Formats: sequence, structure tokens, C-alpha cells
Amino acid sequence: MCALGAHGLSSTLSAPKKPHQPKTEETRSPPFFYLAWYTKTMPYRKTKFANDEIYHIVTRRISDKPLFIDTDDYYRGIFSIYEFNNVKPVEIQKRRRARVFEKKKLAQSGGDRVSATDKREKLVEILAFTLMPNHLHLLIRQLKNDGITKLMNKFGAGYPAYFRQKHKIQEKGYFFQGRFVSVHIKSDNQLLTVFTYIHANPLSLTEPGWKKGKVKNLRKAIEFLENYKWSSYQDYLGKKNFSSVTDRNFLLETVGGRKKVREIVNDWIKHKKTIKGENEIFLE
Repeated sequence: MCALGAHGLSSTLSAPKKPHQPKTEETRSPPFFYLAWYTKTMPYRKTKFANDEIYHIVTRRISDKPLFIDTDDYYRGIFSIYEFNNVKPVEIQKRRRARVFEKKKLAQSGGDRVSATDKREKLVEILAFTLMPNHLHLLIRQLKNDGITKLMNKFGAGYPAYFRQKHKIQEKGYFFQGRFVSVHIKSDNQLLTVFTYIHANPLSLTEPGWKKGKVKNLRKAIEFLENYKWSSYQDYLGKKNFSSVTDRNFLLETVGGRKKVREIVNDWIKHKKTIKGENEIFLE
């Protein structure tokens, strides 16, 4: 973070002078307002993501503090990952007002709300997601160069600003627990395992021992998951929830349809076994 010194934020100790080097795009200091945002949200990340490849992404609130406190926060989180998935800059408040107008207009005309209003040039395909009280899981395929990084940077700037303002948080410093973490999905087996895990993750709220194969009430556990609103699971089961957020055709074909989705998730809950290297792909 040598660039901080250019804005008067470095230590008062003198540093030895370095030979002058012409500034390139890589060495030029970013503007101060960018640094102010950057140091309050996430530290720098060097991971390079490849187009058409699939990744499991997790971002978590620092010190496991709440990321989503109430229903409005969950809706804002989902609206954010939808709207920020756009090559063009987005102002959430303007988009919310525009969406309300579009919905009213389409309701009057009887049009298809999703296909008629989705004019985004997407950065990524969101294949699956789950919002938990202190973290967020995404299964993503990158479409545009640096698409994942751009999406997460937008979310990492926009959502904390909303959250701090709404909940009157005055504390400074990082909002997230480091930078978002990721793992490259390299096989069909990994893909299906992570897909299932992401949708089963909310069980931690009612069955704390489920990851070790200890589910006290199987029927209630399955019912809870199928009614958990803040994930893509209901949409994969054919219950319209947040259907415009995810691209589901690829995984529905890979898994074998909606019935098979329910089957593999339920089997996972019933017969979960430890998977070699699971912490690496689950990012826990």
C-alpha cells in the first residue's frame, strides 16, 4: 500500500529515497476517495479468474457479525447481487424506483416481467446462492474478463454503505472478514457437491450438527430447507422465488431435473459423509 504515502497517510518516519520511475497503469497511485473506500471494505486481491470457469465464492462479515439483520437486509442483498451483475455502473436506489415502475407497467400489459425487464449485460452467471446471517455463498460462472472481481467489488462497496446507513453503524475499518474467498470448481463431482452444500447450508440455523451427519429431525430439516426463502433452492425446485437472479438450465441438465435436485439434497442430509478436502471447496 505504498500509494498511501502519496496522500499523507504514511508513517512519520523517513524512508530511504528510491530512484525515480515513470508511473504506469500498475504503479500510478489510485485517487484518495477510492483508497478511502478500499481500506474500509476489503484488502487487495490478486486472484485471476478465467472466463467460462465456475467458482464457489464466499464473503463473510468481519468477526462473524451480522451481514443480514432483518428481512429488508436480505432483500437488499439479493437485489444487489442481481443489479450489480451488470457491465454498466448501477445506482441501486434508481434501479429500485425503475423496477417498481416496470412492474406496474408490465402488470397492466400482462407481459413477462423477467424477460421484459432484464436488460443487463451480465458479468457472470449466478448458478446458485444462499444468504446466511453472517455470510453469503455464490456459485458463479464468469462471463466477462474480471467479471467476478467487478461484481464482488460492487457488492463490497454498495451493500456495506446501505447497511451502515440503515443500522446507524459509526465504527470504522473493514466491514468484511478479509477479501471474499474462492475456489475453482474443477470437476462435475465438485460442482454437484458444492451445489448441494450451498443449498443445504441454511440447516446450520436449525440443525447445528448436520455437517457431521447429526440431524435430529429429518422431516423438519427437509421442510425447513424447502421453505428457506434466502437461497436459489426454491427456484430449482420449481417454486418461483428469485428466479431472475440465477441461470439454472445448465445445472438442471447436469443434475437431471428438479426431482433429482430434491433427491440429491435430501440424500445429502440423510447420509452426509466426510469428503476428502471438503473444507477447501466449502470454504468454511
